[in-house]
Amino acid sequence: MRSDVSVTSGVFEANRARGAVRFDVHARDGVTRRGVLHESGSLRVRFPSPEGEGLSGVFVNTAGGVAGGDGFEIDIAVGERSRLTLTTAAAEKVYRAPGAAAQLAISLKIAAGAHLGWLPQETILFDRARVHRRFDIELDETASLVLCEIVVFGRTAMGERMEQGEFVDRWRLRLGGKLVFAETVRLDGNIGAKLRRPAVAKGGAAIGTALIVPGDEALVERIREASDSFCGEVGISSWNGFAMARFCAQDAARLRADMMAVLARTGAALPRLWLN
Repeated sequence: MRSDVSVTSGVFEANRARGAVRFDVHARDGVTRRGVLHESGSLRVRFPSPEGEGLSGVFVNTAGGVAGGDGFEIDIAVGERSRLTLTTAAAEKVYRAPGAAAQLAISLKIAAGAHLGWLPQETILFDRARVHRRFDIELDETASLVLCEIVVFGRTAMGERMEQGEFVDRWRLRLGGKLVFAETVRLDGNIGAKLRRPAVAKGGAAIGTALIVPGDEALVERIREASDSFCGEVGISSWNGFAMARFCAQDAARLRADMMAVLARTGAALPRLWLN
């Protein structure tokens, strides 16, 4: 006879959300158009309207958030000379996970002369959330990319903080087939105490990363010129043909303001949803 714990665990596993989006875009007569699109489970992508020569897409998670044991996959190929900007309809919420961690896998391929703007809204982690995220990015040497991610450890405006949980973030960037950036961030256990350490986040509840390809010292200096306006801490550097900005702030609103200031210096066009 199965125990109540086993039955509960089985029901929990059977009700986990799954979602996948795979598509490609291509340029035709200088205008970017969507190719083959595959959607499954609770993950969707919508293309509201063409914007000039480029194409914009918005991800929607009909599950209403991410919970423990959920799994989502995104696989995108940006064809030669095409231009694509992607965002999310709202901030993604990752809820408490009593069991297995949620799994998020993102694969981005950008071909010769193409551009991708990956600009989702914030990912908010609730207390005791557990999530593993993986980015695999492949760019042609003549492609360009502006990718930003903001992670918020609890909704501070509502008096919430993430104290316990697990956040694992793995990034791999290949430029012209060569691995130029590899990083895995792991925060687990008493995350709240770790974030309060001066050498970690000094009490900050929001962190962010902006990855810009191509990126050089001239871009770094342009961004540093705006340093007097930053609300939180921002560090920027360049190597191996790309630039990276790191952000840390007391709350999501301040970090978003800093991210927008940095993106403005790169010339990136912000999605309309960021401006609402």
